[in-house]
Amino acid sequence: MKFFRKYRIPQTPEQRKERNKQLLLASLGGVLLGLSFPPIPLPFLAFFAFIPFFSVIEQRNSLVSINRISYVFLFFFCLITLYWVGSWTKEADPFLMISGGLLLFANPGFYLIATSLYFLSTKIFSKKISLLFFPLYWVFFEYIYSLTDLKFPWLTLGNSQAYFNQFIQVADVVGVYGLTLLILYINIFLYFSLQELKNTKKINQRYLFAALLLFFLPMIYGGYKTAAYDIPQKQIKVGLVQPNINPWEKWSGGSINDQLNNLFELSNKAVQKGARVIIWPETALPCYLLGGNYTYELERIHQFVNEKKISLITGMPDINFFFDIKNAPKGAKLLRSGEAAYTSYNSILTFLPNSQTVQKYQKNQLVPFGEKVPFVEDLPFLGDFIKWGVGISSWNVGTAQNVSDLNYTKVGAVVCIESIYPEYITKLVNNGSDFLAVVTNDSWYGYSSGPFQHKEISVLRAVENRKAVVRAANGGISCIIDPIGRTLAETQFFTRDVLVGYVPVYAEKTFYSKFPLVIPLIAVAVSLFTILFLLLKPIFKLIKKKS
Repeated sequence: MKFFRKYRIPQTPEQRKERNKQLLLASLGGVLLGLSFPPIPLPFLAFFAFIPFFSVIEQRNSLVSINRISYVFLFFFCLITLYWVGSWTKEADPFLMISGGLLLFANPGFYLIATSLYFLSTKIFSKKISLLFFPLYWVFFEYIYSLTDLKFPWLTLGNSQAYFNQFIQVADVVGVYGLTLLILYINIFLYFSLQELKNTKKINQRYLFAALLLFFLPMIYGGYKTAAYDIPQKQIKVGLVQPNINPWEKWSGGSINDQLNNLFELSNKAVQKGARVIIWPETALPCYLLGGNYTYELERIHQFVNEKKISLITGMPDINFFFDIKNAPKGAKLLRSGEAAYTSYNSILTFLPNSQTVQKYQKNQLVPFGEKVPFVEDLPFLGDFIKWGVGISSWNVGTAQNVSDLNYTKVGAVVCIESIYPEYITKLVNNGSDFLAVVTNDSWYGYSSGPFQHKEISVLRAVENRKAVVRAANGGISCIIDPIGRTLAETQFFTRDVLVGYVPVYAEKTFYSKFPLVIPLIAVAVSLFTILFLLLKPIFKLIKKKS
């Protein structure tokens, strides 16, 4: 400590007071922003949570000082919203706890991409103009974060508005990234208005009008869309099975047939209520059903589907063997015996009556560390070093966005965290999905904010694409969400249950479904322009000087 004290710059009492004030303001902003996210029903806090933060960063001039105070703001934001990631239950795997703890400190650091771009912008433009670019820098970060191996875009700012149904209706045009822009620009114009009031004792009506306009235009649009919505004539009765099996015990052994009997019992209840489509949750059975060792269980499922004349969509592990090792695909792993290579996927299987063909969907978007070790293709030793107790940290990455074709309808079914990727979901919509399904197991995280946040993110996917979303979750929350984002029915968390209801099939394809990357690409262009202009600025100066 004496070593660091030696290089510390002395501060006057006034400077220390100002520093503490700025720390308090940054912390307050982070807390307000965190409280705007589900499950806390205070989405409106997001519309002014950035104001204390903006007042602080505008007073700072160096990259280090801006990012230091930004980290404080972002740490409190992430602490409130992501505290649950480590699970912190008595059965939780130590590796998951460590990863969750590290995420709380690492995730705020990724957001510094946006504040760093703001700093670079101040070297070209005034602070005021740079602040007007800040929303685009933020969206740039949100988008590129969703593309990397370390991706975890859970806290996309627009997700904070999931409870604000009328406001989010505009997402069918602008998507969740457009909601992010609206939230940030409302904050900026309110901040400008307050600064003007502070400096001149007068309210700048232009800034206030701009903030109100950005708020009320989506509200008017949302009021129109909800009033104009008619329940579609085509509806499909779906049964969502929620077996509520302890996920930590599920993978440690036990009878597969006992678990299958449990699923059949709940499915029978759904069939008795008229369900045509039955959906089981993620990895409904802890086995490679199509791997060749479970022919009896596989035949039981075919028999059930044939007898009940229903379609079954289920989450299930899947494995493929390659005995010609040299021609095995990239990412294939060797059996311990070395006799063959294999790929394994967190998959969705679809069974149809009177058909032995099983349709497969292999999860494309994997959870970093939880399902796939980042950069493991280039650094294979990481796969052995980083592995957690239930042994599911080494899935392969699926590449196809195929939908479940039930002959009379098509279902865009995804696994768990895939539902948080907005542009990815549009690929399934554009491949013909009539409605969307999410099979998931959120029980790993106990009764925390995580499962509730996950459920509400599906509300945004429904609105963006005007497609109903159904969720089959192992321990909850299973639900049916209509195309305007209303939850029609849902189960309680940690209950053994089956939910049966009609799913509206909406034919409309939204502007966002067709063009999901308009706003992200604008943000990318502005961000790259900022960087390029700064790099070329010395050349421009030199040319001007010579001329």
